[in-house]
Amino acid sequence: MTDAARDAIRIASIPAAHPYVQNLATPDGGTQLTRLDDPSSPGRAPGQWWPPVMLDAEWVRRNAGSFDVMHLHFGVESFTGEHLSEFVAALREVGRPLVYTVHDLVNPQLLDQDRHLEHLDLLVRAADELITLTDGAADEVEKRYGRRPTVVAHPHVLPLDAEVPAAAASTPYLIGVNLRDLRPNIDGERIVRCLVEAIGTLRGSGIDAVGRVHLREQVRDAESAERIVDLMTPADGESDVPGLELIRTERLSDDDLADSIAVLDVALLPYSHGTHSGWSELCFDLGVPVAGPKVGFAAEQHPEDFARFDPDDPDSLVGAILDLVVGRASRPGTPARRALIAARRAERRLALAAIERAHLDVYEAALGRVIA
Repeated sequence: MTDAARDAIRIASIPAAHPYVQNLATPDGGTQLTRLDDPSSPGRAPGQWWPPVMLDAEWVRRNAGSFDVMHLHFGVESFTGEHLSEFVAALREVGRPLVYTVHDLVNPQLLDQDRHLEHLDLLVRAADELITLTDGAADEVEKRYGRRPTVVAHPHVLPLDAEVPAAAASTPYLIGVNLRDLRPNIDGERIVRCLVEAIGTLRGSGIDAVGRVHLREQVRDAESAERIVDLMTPADGESDVPGLELIRTERLSDDDLADSIAVLDVALLPYSHGTHSGWSELCFDLGVPVAGPKVGFAAEQHPEDFARFDPDDPDSLVGAILDLVVGRASRPGTPARRALIAARRAERRLALAAIERAHLDVYEAALGRVIA
């Protein structure tokens, strides 16, 4: 396909407003493809894309002239399998291809995965082209469905033109975990218990380490939140526990979130199930190494900056922390950390051009299937 033809490719992204989707395009505003904005819908708060308006058979039929390729990322849990089948049928009816990025082989927003697996089965088989983020996920899709997705790496999360957080230098090693609002895949109690014991071991061996737990004020599981607070609170309920910090806040802004991660020596992933991790990508952008349980394929995203641990084995977390901090000069607030962030930002810019080209190739292949 010629460059002129490439310029005409119009992508209906579901959802367009998700940060992942917004970070797929090079920042110079090139014209190789155009992504539609999310349609407006009455009664929604500004910036709310869910449930996706475009993921609807009637919307597809009414708007078939406005897009060339439908690219589905997130939001299918809002709908039934019947609704998704009608959506796919409408795309076939109007002659528009479907590209599906398999972000989640396991849905982090759900405990019962039956409905998600039903959706996966339908969409992976129906899509004209598939994308996923890691070789491990591609292997799993191929094993289950006999189709191998194109592997395209996760783009940056921290905006490429954002000011780098000015983290202060710290003497203690700061090991942090953000439990957010305790969504279904946050294994909060088990991770915090493991962290508390690991910090005790590190401090007992003479290593100045602090474990920081960040938890929102408004959570989905109030009883679990109370037990987490108890794990971080001394028996007398008055004094502070040496080496432990509990922070309760409202939902952080993007800037405040970046600031909270930038001060860490190691960030922990608190997941019980999942596939990939945007959190790991933000940590990579900020030069912060990650320790996480053996869940999904997050370890493949940046293996040089990732150490695994078993949440039921605090000694394994001690080992992961030491692997990630011993001999590394890029601690928070140091020139080495700032240099690392700058190098990674340059790396991300180069990678973004490749990510955009890879998507263009997939879109052309999808269009070729429909034309053929």
